[in-house]
Amino acid sequence: MLRRRHTLRDERGQTMVEFALVVPILCVVLFGIFQFGALYNDYVTLTDATRVGARKGAVSRHEADPAGAAVTAARNSASGLTPAKLVVTVTSTGWKHGDSVTVDASYPYSINLLGVVVKKGTLKSKTTERVE
Repeated sequence: MLRRRHTLRDERGQTMVEFALVVPILCVVLFGIFQFGALYNDYVTLTDATRVGARKGAVSRHEADPAGAAVTAARNSASGLTPAKLVVTVTSTGWKHGDSVTVDASYPYSINLLGVVVKKGTLKSKTTERVE
């Protein structure tokens, strides 16, 4: 029976070492992709909420509180966001036909990679429509 002789050129552990070096980097990239996907989803939801709120404000000039109706519509359409963190404001030059109504919304975000907050800030969106 011949025994295999171990030499300095034996490379059986090289693949495992390379794998151990590359996997943490790949995990951070993968979790970063997930975090940016969630951030983009929040931004799209926020933008849609401002659009819905501005549309509601544009068609609600005959209601008792058109600004309140616009805020309620914006908050109701932002179902994926935490309501306590969502800030919605409505401004209007007047509630007459042809005036403009603007809905501003902001929502905080933080990008967290493996327990470390890399970036934090506020998402903002603004939509203006004419009152009908």
